[in-house]
Amino acid sequence: MKIFKIEGEDGNMENKRIRKKTIVITGASGGLGEKIAFAAAKNEANLVLLARSLNKLEKIKAEIEAAYQVSCLTVRCDVAEHGKIPAVFESIYNRCGQIDVLVNNAGFGVFDEVQDIRMEDVRGMFDVNVIGLIACTKAVVPHMQKNRAGHIINIASQSAKMATPKSSVYAASKFAVRGFTDSLRMEMARFGVYVTAVHPGPVATGFFDIADRSGTYRKNIEKWMLDPGKLAEKITDTMLVNRREINAPKWMNASAAIHALFPGLVERLGRQAFFKK
Repeated sequence: MKIFKIEGEDGNMENKRIRKKTIVITGASGGLGEKIAFAAAKNEANLVLLARSLNKLEKIKAEIEAAYQVSCLTVRCDVAEHGKIPAVFESIYNRCGQIDVLVNNAGFGVFDEVQDIRMEDVRGMFDVNVIGLIACTKAVVPHMQKNRAGHIINIASQSAKMATPKSSVYAASKFAVRGFTDSLRMEMARFGVYVTAVHPGPVATGFFDIADRSGTYRKNIEKWMLDPGKLAEKITDTMLVNRREINAPKWMNASAAIHALFPGLVERLGRQAFFKK
């Protein structure tokens, strides 16, 4: 399978700004979250990894601590359990002192047309992708405002810029993330806190095991999938840098920009390709 390289990313950059800083990553037990953890550890950041599976986190922790001279704390956290999130972050602050970067990576999708999608999946996507992300953000905002420093990185999607058939609910959740992130960025700017939205296209991870149960979409777009390791490096290179967005691949973001200008034309011309999902 061809993995699409991210433009402008050579994979050899070093981010000295995050050395010995504390990076919290949600959804860190696999996929992009795991890759971000390794990329940050390579840059000598201390890590706090959150996910539902503590066993998976412990395996990642062991690999990271064997390879790098950093500390790695693992915490079981289901971001859909919104009421438990304040206590989770309070325990992190008690143990680590502060959080320098929060990466809201936890999320999932289910690709179905509206008449077929289960309400259970609708609620699940909004509970994790939107409300869980907001709850984690609320847990760090007062501390970052007080310190007048910090960085919140929200993993959104190119679906937050151009919705396509069979992803109506997933796209709606990511549009919500984009709107929340854009507003939050303006609110936090006066405190010197950075807020970045990451808008990737399809990434070669286990995401599609749930999102695309038929395997049809993955088969159709395999050659365009992003390398999660390269994307993780790009995200890590941006930590503690005042950058509004990361968009990858650039051609897909350009397509979204054209859609914003000529939505009817793009939807009409692209209808057949969109339904290959």
